[in-house]
Amino acid sequence: MEEELKCPVCGSLFREPIILPCSHNVCLPCARTIASPGGAAAGATGGSAARKFPTCPEHEMENYSMYCVSCRTPVCFLCLEEGRHGKHEAKPLGAVWKQHKAQLSQALNGVSDKAKEAKEFLVQLRNILQQIQVTVQTPAPRWGSQSPVLAVLRQQPCVTGRLRAENGLDYEACLVAQCDALVDALTRQKAKLLTKVTKEREHKLKMVWDQINHCTLKLRQSTGLMEYCLEVIKENDPSGFLQISDALIKRVQVSQEQWVKGALEPKVSAEFDLTLDSEPLLQAIHQLDFIQMKCRVPPTPLLQLEKCCTRNNSVTLAWRMPPFTHSPVDGYILELDDGAGGQFREVYVGKETLCTIDGLHFNSTYNARVKAFNSSGVGPYSKTVVLQTSDVAWFTFDPNSGHRDIILSNDNQTATCSSYDDRVVLGTAAFSRGVHYWELHVDRYDNHPDPAFGVARASVVKDMMLGKDDKAWAMYVDSNRSWFMHCNSHTNRTEGGVYKGATVGVLLDLNQHTLTFFINGQQQGPTAFSHVDGVFMPALSLNRNVQVTLHTGLEVPTNLGRPKSSGN
Repeated sequence: MEEELKCPVCGSLFREPIILPCSHNVCLPCARTIASPGGAAAGATGGSAARKFPTCPEHEMENYSMYCVSCRTPVCFLCLEEGRHGKHEAKPLGAVWKQHKAQLSQALNGVSDKAKEAKEFLVQLRNILQQIQVTVQTPAPRWGSQSPVLAVLRQQPCVTGRLRAENGLDYEACLVAQCDALVDALTRQKAKLLTKVTKEREHKLKMVWDQINHCTLKLRQSTGLMEYCLEVIKENDPSGFLQISDALIKRVQVSQEQWVKGALEPKVSAEFDLTLDSEPLLQAIHQLDFIQMKCRVPPTPLLQLEKCCTRNNSVTLAWRMPPFTHSPVDGYILELDDGAGGQFREVYVGKETLCTIDGLHFNSTYNARVKAFNSSGVGPYSKTVVLQTSDVAWFTFDPNSGHRDIILSNDNQTATCSSYDDRVVLGTAAFSRGVHYWELHVDRYDNHPDPAFGVARASVVKDMMLGKDDKAWAMYVDSNRSWFMHCNSHTNRTEGGVYKGATVGVLLDLNQHTLTFFINGQQQGPTAFSHVDGVFMPALSLNRNVQVTLHTGLEVPTNLGRPKSSGN
């Protein structure tokens, strides 16, 4: 590279280089010397004037001799002394020319390496393409008359369809029909499998062709860029070269970076990951034989009424098969209606003969029946048993649904809190039908807190006062008055509060769809909420200044007092 920057006349680095008509490069002083009469190069010039390198557009007749590092452009001496580049960092034009040529050459080496890898990768892709095509073009084994699978099928008796006949001729006809059906099914399955192979082949071919086209395009672009850069490197005009060298170096670097990791790796292999295991099928065919079709459907199960019972909103049923039952039983199907005389639905399928169904409606009458089944079919239903769920609900606070700051004791019937903030705990019962009443006794009441009592959905927010979100309906109360709250909306302020020893009653009437609150047996304000529909759980929010005990299993009182007058 250094030799290209030396004048062939004086042997030194170019000073104001020019190009002669014969395309040789010399210094301007050397050109003047050899162009004089009797000069050594008179014959070489042929009498024609030498072509000069571009001059500075701001200072005519001044050749570029320096390079402004700040502006990244060639300049003349006058630009540095008088012009706008006077305070900029400048370097000799030849040194920067040599440096940029070296940088461009180094960058081209990286692109050249990638181009070589791309060519090798294209060869690899075309080999994969050829292997895929050869693999697919290999004839698939045909399941014809010589196929071992079909030969075994035709030789073996078949009772898959369990056709029954009364004589030998009928048995023969059934056997032929069933074996033919198996052959047809195998033929259809073969067509499906061949379709999968075809789709897999088309997918692989498409992926390989996409990579070939993409790599070919990138290789063509990289090759064209390299050829152009090599021509530019041969340019003997430093100023012209430096005007485009920065952009070319960046372009070459970007071109190399575009060969991202994995771009030169095949996305698919030539192997087909489709293995057909026909050995189990062959073994099953060899094991085909006649079976004795004497199995009958099971008889009617017998409900064990002494073991059938209810607890709260759960029912437990038990049954057994009659004595001397010879038909096998694979399992049982238990059906229950909706508690309102509606249609039966399956609630259990299995081998057990004892089953408990939870989450039913309180104060509802359910009808239940059971039937048995085996491989031959389903037997008849048992007699229907009628079960009545509890009129009143017995429940406790639920330790699994309460906030982690809630503290439960007394068999989960007493609740308090470790935090000064309000926390929520739910009851273990869920109500969707009937009339339900429960009470909460205030065991401790310090520093005038605001406990809240009511009902909520299971998804209620548990780290703030009950009733602040749309999943709870509550009454919160202090020592002097109370408010109803839902969706953080406060309504119906009512005089009268709670204290240690007070009792708060909650009446949820899902027949009338209302929620009403009581304090010490007197209704607190008007009916708190109407149009209450859905599934609700008893709920409570409190902080560490309050402790309450839950009382359940209560019948709805008939002597509850009239509501107190409400305030603003």
